[in-house]
Amino acid sequence: MTRRIVIVLFDGFQPLDVVGPHEVFSIANEVLERDGSRAARYLVERVAAQAGSCRSESGLVIEAEAELPVEGRIDTIVVPGGEGSRNSSVQEELGAWLAEAANRADRIATVCSGAFIAARAGLCDGRRVTTHWRTAARLAREFPEVEVDPDPIYIRDGKLWTSAGISAGIDLCLALVEQDHGPEVAQWVARVLVVPLRRFGGQSQFAAPVWSAPAASDPIRAACTMVQENPAGDHVVTELAKEVGMSPRHFTRRFSQEIGDSPARYVEAIRVDHARRLLELESVGLDEVARRCGFGSAETLRRSFHRKLRVSPNAYRRQNVFARN
Repeated sequence: MTRRIVIVLFDGFQPLDVVGPHEVFSIANEVLERDGSRAARYLVERVAAQAGSCRSESGLVIEAEAELPVEGRIDTIVVPGGEGSRNSSVQEELGAWLAEAANRADRIATVCSGAFIAARAGLCDGRRVTTHWRTAARLAREFPEVEVDPDPIYIRDGKLWTSAGISAGIDLCLALVEQDHGPEVAQWVARVLVVPLRRFGGQSQFAAPVWSAPAASDPIRAACTMVQENPAGDHVVTELAKEVGMSPRHFTRRFSQEIGDSPARYVEAIRVDHARRLLELESVGLDEVARRCGFGSAETLRRSFHRKLRVSPNAYRRQNVFARN
């Protein structure tokens, strides 16, 4: 007995979205074989609209063994992301088959922007999904019937599993292995891959810095620059407004219009981002990090860090200790 995994390929796929899941299932088979388990092994197939070579967005070529449509029962369909997944012709080409095949599959798993293909197939309607933080806004805009949450590493909503960008496909597939064979097998696979079985926090901790698009007016741009250049400063609304020659009420309204967030939340985001850099690059204690970032206390730093990144400062530092090596 086998668990049939079908990975869908197309020109412009993201290579790690394919190779990562493929290795998770392959190593899971090795672990099951080593343990003499009678559990079903994974049979991984690579399919595309046409059999043969598919070129990834970075130039890596992977062979599709079979062409669509593939028939029969499927345990899990894996849809990778990449530039091609956001191409409307690719979405149309694969979407129709995916919509039909989903009825024969126990699970549909998308990696990164592979969610665009699933959304075009109608599989995400009314469901909560995630994707790479860089493409989340576009997914929500193009498919308003989909509830897009840009922060989780992966989400399960019924039989639909969606994950964040690139390496998050490994996290998702480890979760699938854990569902199929339990935590011990999944933990062994994670150890072989030298990755955690479960990552703390969400995508926010890996996203780009909080710098937003430049404000439209000189006063608001000046206020943003003051915050960015001195995160520990006294950046209450009354002080910022005074510095740029505006009333607090008018400043708050204009700031929210141009930046898309309130001054207080913007200041907090800048401070959290500055704290991230200190945690990555220096070995100072949390009290010192809090002081240099304007939080006042380590406890305030912890609360803001968890609110923005869904991870504690200490956990973030442990995950990013490589930055100081």
